[in-house]
Amino acid sequence: MRHTSVGVQHRSQHHTSTFLHWRHGRGIPFCPDYGKSNSLMFLLLDRLEGRGACCSWRSGAEAFFFSVAFSSDGTRIISGSGDGSVRIWDASTGAKLRKLGGHTDIVNSVAFSSDGTRIVSGSGDKSVRVWDATTGTKLRILDGHSDRVHSVAFSNDGTLIVSGSRDASMRVWDASTGTELRRLDGHSHWVHSVAFSNDSTRIVSGSGDKSVRVWDASTGAELRRLESLDDPSGIVFSVAISSNGTRIVSGSGDRFVRVWDASTGTELRRLHGHSDAVFSVAFSSDGTRIVSGSGDGFVRIWDASTGAELRRLDGHSKWVQCVAFSSDGTRIVSTSGDKSLRVWDASTGAKLKKMYGHSDKVHSVAFSNDGTRIVSGDASTGTELRRLDGHSHSVHSVLFSNHGTHIVSGSADRSLRIWDASTGAVLRRLDGHSGTVFFVAILYDGTRIVSGSGDRSVRVWDASTGTELRRLDGHSAVIFSVAFSSDGIRIVSGSGDKSVQLWDALTGTELRRLNGHFECVHCVTISSDGTRIVSGSKDMSVRVWDAQTGIELRRLDGHSGNVFSVAISTDRTRIVSGSGDRSVRVWDALTGVELTRLNGHSSIVMSVTFSSDGTRVVSCSYDSSVRVWDVVANIDPWELSSHGSWIVSLPHHQRLMWVPQEVMRMLNPLYNLLTIASGPYARVDFTDSRLGPAWVACYTPLTL
Repeated sequence: MRHTSVGVQHRSQHHTSTFLHWRHGRGIPFCPDYGKSNSLMFLLLDRLEGRGACCSWRSGAEAFFFSVAFSSDGTRIISGSGDGSVRIWDASTGAKLRKLGGHTDIVNSVAFSSDGTRIVSGSGDKSVRVWDATTGTKLRILDGHSDRVHSVAFSNDGTLIVSGSRDASMRVWDASTGTELRRLDGHSHWVHSVAFSNDSTRIVSGSGDKSVRVWDASTGAELRRLESLDDPSGIVFSVAISSNGTRIVSGSGDRFVRVWDASTGTELRRLHGHSDAVFSVAFSSDGTRIVSGSGDGFVRIWDASTGAELRRLDGHSKWVQCVAFSSDGTRIVSTSGDKSLRVWDASTGAKLKKMYGHSDKVHSVAFSNDGTRIVSGDASTGTELRRLDGHSHSVHSVLFSNHGTHIVSGSADRSLRIWDASTGAVLRRLDGHSGTVFFVAILYDGTRIVSGSGDRSVRVWDASTGTELRRLDGHSAVIFSVAFSSDGIRIVSGSGDKSVQLWDALTGTELRRLNGHFECVHCVTISSDGTRIVSGSKDMSVRVWDAQTGIELRRLDGHSGNVFSVAISTDRTRIVSGSGDRSVRVWDALTGVELTRLNGHSSIVMSVTFSSDGTRVVSCSYDSSVRVWDVVANIDPWELSSHGSWIVSLPHHQRLMWVPQEVMRMLNPLYNLLTIASGPYARVDFTDSRLGPAWVACYTPLTL
């Protein structure tokens, strides 16, 4: 018998793991009737920098990030999650480098060794684990605690590990052998936080008994107890010690951050500002600043000498669980009950990375020319790559310049804006339209912009100065779409008057009118060689026209709703369309044959486009999501059954895999590589299974 396992990559708000197993050649491949020895694991679709969020529920426990830390060189971030995993991230790109599995409960605490070669983690499964940070190999398991491990730390020289537990004890371990060297008893309640001094001679702890204590790391003797907090809610959740060892900072349930003299135990200052419990605190490496995270959802940066609040970082929508400085003090990383991990600029407070997508209808989306970035516009306030705020009404169209240095947007506030794609700064605002700007396009060399508006005009602008160069009048209704020819000589427009018009871009003269659609034209584009025009309409058709003669060459029928967006691949062989029927369709541009139908959006598809290499399509929808699709993959087809919780084969609809109903509703369809959305979603991943991409062919008899 051959065995296989399958992972469903899952991003969820509420989910209890269901375990499934398939023994090849026996009955229905994946269904809940078989044994539970091999798991159908609901993993996380983990992304940073505006490309999603990291979260799940496992066995009824919320699996947001409980802990986070930077490597000493600032190049990596580690996180501990409620699903029992430790993850390593590239701190610059947000890419997940490695996932370390082994813990069987929440990972409450993680830390790098100072040389970045090892990771230590502490978990609700009562164990401490040491990992190779490069390979992800588990080096050793440190057992000894009789209850959950809440906090772990390496000594600066890397020779010792300290752990604090719900069993009210701390343990000091030999980091090389895993041997327990000593047990530190004294706290009368759970130990929530532990930290080494920079010289590795002292340990600081914070506890549910409302005290902060300092210990001799060599002998385990208690050196001093810092005055217990009087407030009955003054549980000490977090402690840290400055790099020079002179000060200790603590965060507690009484909403205060306290700074203590490490030698005398005297409280030096109390930092007021948070309106809820302070769950995490940290010093910057130079000791000049303190960062804190609280149940009030805010991250705050403080002057460590004066106690003055320097900056409040807004963005998390729930409590902040953990905060940390990068070693150079330039960045802060935070995790939250909103299931996000965010990286902040410590000087400006700007969010450098976050994990959520749009919260409202997404009107427009575009790839950068190199295919590495996506820009999208929604109906809240602006466009987001970073998040570009400035428009005062919904954003209907966004586009990258050819070199990816600028973004152009058009809005219901009647303006166009040009943005710096790197910084998000508004470079200029173009005013002139008296109606909603429904569409914008930019010439390949970035010198001119064209826009179409509800005021029935097409306007051409100088991209450098923002000056209006000419106004093209002729349409008798709203203009929904415009495009430049690649040589910049012609402009094509589509209108509510049911016509497509071709213009001389230099003089503004109307060259020809293409008639054929019997409802309003929502979208137009022109091929890279300028020979073909493609349009989509409320009449549910896509039409291909000869740009020279205006003759309709072919009509592509199939959509059962308005066609809101069309695009042509760079090699001119394929057309993609997005429709009110919620589907994205790829067509053969020469024959008009439908090649692929991409189903997955739950509402109107408003915008579609190809990546420059033609391998991917990106789409956005009123369901508030952006999806990236693989349109060249040669894989066996399957679809989600409309009858029950099954993935079925095509074309015969053989039952392949049973999926829990709550996951079925979130499951990404075939070809859907990536989903950017604020809500939960999941996708099938057979990367680690025996069958691999051929899993759909599991009904094929084995040759023995």
